[in-house]
Amino acid sequence: MTSVDQALDPVTRALSWRPHSFHIPVMGTGFTIDTPLRVAKYGVSSVISLVDDVLMEQMRKFHCERLGEPYEPIADRDEDARARRITAFFDLLQRQISLQTKELQASVFEPGSEITRYYELLPDSPLKKSYLKMLATTDPAEKARMQNELRTQAVPSEIDANIMIALDCDAWRDGEKLPPFYSDAMSALRGFAQSTVRGSIVMSAGTHRRLYHYMAEFEDFLPDEDGFLKKQIILKVSDYRSAKIQGKYLARSGLWVSEYRVESCINCGGHAFPAKGLLIGPILEEFKAERQSLTDSLYGVYSKALGEMGRTAPEPPPVRITAQCGISTASENKLLIRQYGLDGTGWGTPFLLVPEVANVDKGMLDDLARAGDKDVYLSDASPLQVPFWLLRDCEAERERRVRSASDTPGAICPKKYAQVNSEFTKKPICIASRAYMKLKLAHLAEEGLTEEQVAVMRERVLSRTCACHELGGSLSKMHGIPAADNALVCPGPNIADFTRISTLEEMVDHIYGRGSVMTREDAPHMFVREIRIYMDYFRKELGEFSLGLSTKTQPYFAKFRENLLSGMEYYTQLFEQNAEELPKRFMQHLQDLQEQLECIALPADPVPANA
Repeated sequence: MTSVDQALDPVTRALSWRPHSFHIPVMGTGFTIDTPLRVAKYGVSSVISLVDDVLMEQMRKFHCERLGEPYEPIADRDEDARARRITAFFDLLQRQISLQTKELQASVFEPGSEITRYYELLPDSPLKKSYLKMLATTDPAEKARMQNELRTQAVPSEIDANIMIALDCDAWRDGEKLPPFYSDAMSALRGFAQSTVRGSIVMSAGTHRRLYHYMAEFEDFLPDEDGFLKKQIILKVSDYRSAKIQGKYLARSGLWVSEYRVESCINCGGHAFPAKGLLIGPILEEFKAERQSLTDSLYGVYSKALGEMGRTAPEPPPVRITAQCGISTASENKLLIRQYGLDGTGWGTPFLLVPEVANVDKGMLDDLARAGDKDVYLSDASPLQVPFWLLRDCEAERERRVRSASDTPGAICPKKYAQVNSEFTKKPICIASRAYMKLKLAHLAEEGLTEEQVAVMRERVLSRTCACHELGGSLSKMHGIPAADNALVCPGPNIADFTRISTLEEMVDHIYGRGSVMTREDAPHMFVREIRIYMDYFRKELGEFSLGLSTKTQPYFAKFRENLLSGMEYYTQLFEQNAEELPKRFMQHLQDLQEQLECIALPADPVPANA
């Protein structure tokens, strides 16, 4: 146990305890890369991407120089460099947050102090009530006693990290592929697992059995003699079935999922994974109904696996259910927590407009603050070939369009984190790279496509962006780090609801309903926005089907519409039960969307795809 653990025990050893009911999800590779250094001391949880170890090494150098810590570089060709860089970076964060916490706990209770800020940010909770009671106490001795007790309870959040499972490229050296041990995802997991941090690994964007099995090799993910998990597992899932399947697979290896982070398939920033029109409300309703069943069924598998490993299973550990789905208002947040019994919610995109939280340069801040509904769109830009939210006129997009109009489309692929395509080459390359685009554009003429199909495919090829590299572009402008020349940003569609730069206090007050940073009065409810996005995506899919550029079938589209209609009926019933918590225009928006959907004709027969 580290000195931080000793100082904070027993409060932080209770897995269900959190100072705040919201977390800040991972945003890009650079936007939240050092956010824990900014907010963890206030008990606010945030998540760091493990994609870009080069950027982490650059940020470690930057912070070591800023803080006066010694810095020993880890070079690209050093043994196990990726894992070691991640470990070193997280160890730095742990040390610094430990120091920040001690300073905060030692500060005096007066306006503007760190410990006062800690308690003023808290939501209405038993801890906040204890603080308010202390403020109202007039007896000096009793007040001092209460303040000392509050100091021990002012604990930081854990440091969480995200592995995007879909990005697991093999490692190569001198033209030879290295063993799976050195793949990007395995190295990232190893780097986090071997660090000194207390925190959670967030597994997102797919299932990875080899990675899940590997996790059981690290003691920090297994319960100690007291049943305590130094490092926890969070699964980011889109539905209950996925949660149960993945949870059971991990339980068979003696691994417990401490949190299921339910994410809207389409109404969040970054990558989207549309799921046949399944809406977040009905999905959360199923989690609510099956929550205890999920815990009970997985605990039996978990305890059996631990027994076979010669370990004693603890009492059923707590399981958190949280959601992130494009929330914009305190009333939406309150409805989610009350209606579905959630333990918390994720707020990502709005924090892009909070400079003390996210790494966003001044130019991008202004672009985001000006963004309206049409300025953010679900693009084909991702090299992973899944829909990707994008600010239409950000710097990197402007530069991409310039390259596409010239004879040199595509990126030079400096990071190589998305090299997964072997269509034309033996060694995988990235479809956003200049090398791939040259080969693919030349090959389109040989694919037997019509002129209209070629035009669509050409635009799709040229739309790919160097996301791995350019999502860290803001750091170059802010700190002089030699990262990307052009900055890319991928906010969720609810960025249109926020039009001004805010402080941490203002945004937290907004989340808890103590104030508001929104000036927009016509913002659609998050449930309505999700349906609208799905409707647009449905039309696009139908358009590609009619052109013969889709592998989807007629039953797929029928099921898609059936799910949307079923979801709308669910929201109609929800409105009847919660009319006071939903805007009056909610039902009108719902009825309009239902009428539009019923007017969309489904294809009678499947069209052979040439793509």
